[in-house]
Amino acid sequence: MINQQVIRAWYTPVEVVTLQSWLVVATIVNLLLLTFDFLRGDDQLLLIGFIGCTALALLRAMLPQPNQVQQRNIALAISMVIISLGVYRLILMPLSLFNFWLNAWMIAPGVLSLFWLSNRAVAVWATRELSVSAIEYGLKRNFNLQKQHQSVGSHITLLHFVVITLIPIIWIFDIALSPGNALGGEIGDSFTDEHFAKILKGESFWLWLRNSLIVSIGTSLLGLVIAIPAGYAFSRYKFTGRDVSMFAFLLVQMFPGIIILVPYFLVMKTLGLLNSHLGLILAYCVTALPLCVWMLKGFFDTVPRELEEAATLDGCNQFQVFTKVVLPLSLPAVAVTALFSFLAAWNEFLLALTFNTSNDMYTLPVGLASLISATGQAWGDFAAASILVSLPVALLFLFFQKFLIEGLAAGGVKG
Repeated sequence: MINQQVIRAWYTPVEVVTLQSWLVVATIVNLLLLTFDFLRGDDQLLLIGFIGCTALALLRAMLPQPNQVQQRNIALAISMVIISLGVYRLILMPLSLFNFWLNAWMIAPGVLSLFWLSNRAVAVWATRELSVSAIEYGLKRNFNLQKQHQSVGSHITLLHFVVITLIPIIWIFDIALSPGNALGGEIGDSFTDEHFAKILKGESFWLWLRNSLIVSIGTSLLGLVIAIPAGYAFSRYKFTGRDVSMFAFLLVQMFPGIIILVPYFLVMKTLGLLNSHLGLILAYCVTALPLCVWMLKGFFDTVPRELEEAATLDGCNQFQVFTKVVLPLSLPAVAVTALFSFLAAWNEFLLALTFNTSNDMYTLPVGLASLISATGQAWGDFAAASILVSLPVALLFLFFQKFLIEGLAAGGVKG
């Protein structure tokens, strides 16, 4: 008898087990989505949404237990209430894909709960005392379905975040391909290439692109020339002031970059480096150098010293050990460091705006900002230029993703 009771206590249909976790997620997501109703200022939708969240939480608390027929009936009734609330909110809102997705987070859990709580496995489990053989069959069924439910739940969650990530990108593409310079309108209602043609045929974009490439590539090369030997020295040698220097590198990263804007400007003005590529390259190298040194130092720590000792025994001097043994093994870390230096210079706006007062010296971020002024907003041109500016970065990540993974993984683990 005791063994039978233990077996019965072990068994809960996989549908109920899945709802116990999924309903919690649905409740949290719907509470977060109430932010959109609050921003819209619609008190009625906000109230209905809050009632729906409460109903989801109540449904989670009222999920049936063995031999609890009344509790199962209550859970079914709550499921129908949740579906009704979601459909009613959808009717009150303007018809759009976003509003449909918004209310699907309330309707779908209600429909799924109603379907699962009505099926035969849950109905039998909640209305009668099962035999040991029936429980064994149910446990086997749980084992077969649980992996499927976990896989579906994981894919739905990941798809949800993918959609959230793609929405701004789709919106920018729609603005860039729509006639005029308005931000509103239905997605995909009309298409034109006038914005891309205007940007690509104009001289300013290619001038900004040239300036950004010179500054970004120069920053990466100069930064690597300084950061590689510095990182190796901090990794391999013990010298006076080593720990203080490493701490200073970390300390300067704690302060916002804007506090060095005025000193930088005065230094560049004194040296005559305003409106020049060299001034920006030096400024960006100084800014990115601490991060680059720390990244390379962390990777050099993972390179076994035994390899260097073996090369020394073979007759290599210290410079040859570094260039022929350590540096080839460090190419993934060097690629990661170069990419981060390039991106930091490519996306930087404040220093480029401050040091360059001539349109001929604008980099791409400053040039894009000039498209949006107080007197006129060329949103279509701005969106088209933003897409063109993002393409080199996307291609870099696409072609160097192998080095990125290797470099980040190797630099994050010591031993």
